[in-house]
Amino acid sequence: QVHLVESGGGLVQAGGSLRLSCAGSGRAFRMDTMGWFRQAAGREREFVAAIGWNSNLIEYADYVKGRFTISRDYAENMVYLQLNSLKPEDTAVYYCASARAGTWSNPDDYDYWGQGTQVTVSS
Repeated sequence: QVHLVESGGGLVQAGGSLRLSCAGSGRAFRMDTMGWFRQAAGREREFVAAIGWNSNLIEYADYVKGRFTISRDYAENMVYLQLNSLKPEDTAVYYCASARAGTWSNPDDYDYWGQGTQVTVSS
C-alpha cells in the first residue's frame, strides 16, 4: 500500500523558517513527480512546488518563488520543502503528493496524497 507522510509543520513567527519532510513508502517514487500543495481554511488547494524524476526539473508557484526550496532524496524516498521568509499568508495545511504524469500544478493529476502538516505563521 502506498503511503506519503508529511512532517515538520508548526507555529513560527513571520520571517521564520521551517523544513517540511515527506516520506514515501509502498513503491519506488524515483520516476514520479513529487509535489507540494497547500490549503488554507476556506480556500481551494493550491500548488506550491514540484520536482520531477530528474531533480533539475523544478517548478514553483510565483508566490513562493525565492522563499521556498524543494528537494528530494531518491535513496530514502524523501521529498523536502524548505520554507524561508515565512509570511502570515503562508498559513495552511501543506500536502505532499506524487504523480506519474500530467500537469504539475494541477492537483487532479496527482495519484497519491499525504495527510498534511499544519504550518501556522504568526504576525
